[in-house]
Amino acid sequence: MKKSKRYLGVDLHRTQFTVCERNEKGEEKLCRYHIKELEEFASKLDRNVEIAVEATGNTKFFCDVVKKKAGKLVVINPHQFKVISKSVKKTDENDAKTIALFLEKDMLPEIRMKDDLHAKISSLVQTREKLVRLRTALKNKINNIFSSNMMPLEKESMSSEKGLRKILSATFDPITDVELRVMVSEIRNLNNSIKELDDAIAENGNKLEGHKNLTSIKGIGDKGSAILLSVIGNVHDFSNKNKLAAYFGIVPRVSNSNETVHHGRITKNGSKIGRSTLVQCSLIAKRYCKPLRDYHERIKSRRGGGKVNIALARKFLDIIYYTLKNDKVFEDFPTFKLVES
Repeated sequence: MKKSKRYLGVDLHRTQFTVCERNEKGEEKLCRYHIKELEEFASKLDRNVEIAVEATGNTKFFCDVVKKKAGKLVVINPHQFKVISKSVKKTDENDAKTIALFLEKDMLPEIRMKDDLHAKISSLVQTREKLVRLRTALKNKINNIFSSNMMPLEKESMSSEKGLRKILSATFDPITDVELRVMVSEIRNLNNSIKELDDAIAENGNKLEGHKNLTSIKGIGDKGSAILLSVIGNVHDFSNKNKLAAYFGIVPRVSNSNETVHHGRITKNGSKIGRSTLVQCSLIAKRYCKPLRDYHERIKSRRGGGKVNIALARKFLDIIYYTLKNDKVFEDFPTFKLVES
């Protein structure tokens, strides 16, 4: 006799998780487990069970334990599933019930879970981005101090050790001088930390599948390849190039009302560092690749402004998709000559 489907909505926390089990008749059963009981919980699962859980800090650990036991595992994108966060009845039990119900109806927005190496490199990239933002904030503060004293700094004056020494040679008052010394010291520390992360990203990025493919494209180096691959993950998750572009957030918003269709700014979904890396690599690539350069100039003459760089990045992402999807390596990217198999 065929077993009936079971739908498990999981509200996961750091030390415990609440499970709502829902059957095909709509009957529900609630259970609460300590995180130490996860293995025991997983042992009771079978291929007729579907599980859904929101993406949180320890979701990967949870998924690694249960994914081999359950028939289907859905990791929910919390940014696209607002039913829980905006619920007027915010309890663990109610959240688990809501997840189970939407799982049964197949109405949950999923998020992709990456393998261990992709996830770790992605974490390195995110940490680097946070340090870069902190360094930028300190540089802006220093620039404000000099500007308020009618001593504007050159744009790149804080990008070198020579420039930092020049900043320290200026004197204002004892309190401001202390503040400057501390900020310059932190910028130096951040420079060293960011370089260490860059080295780790480049070193480990060449272990990712597709690294050789992407670095054969002029404009994509070791670090750029590692960042892009950490964002993309398994390219076969995307059935076409448009879905990859949507994942990077470089497709326009579409508003359709009655008979009016309006295309707005890009969605900016997904990874910000992924988009900025893609734009930077595409701008370098166009220096060497005539078709990309011609495309950039053609779009620039029609649209102008920053839109042309996004359009170029979209075109460049199409090339990346084709290269990874078909496992191609360029012998000479500027002329699109491929290595013979």
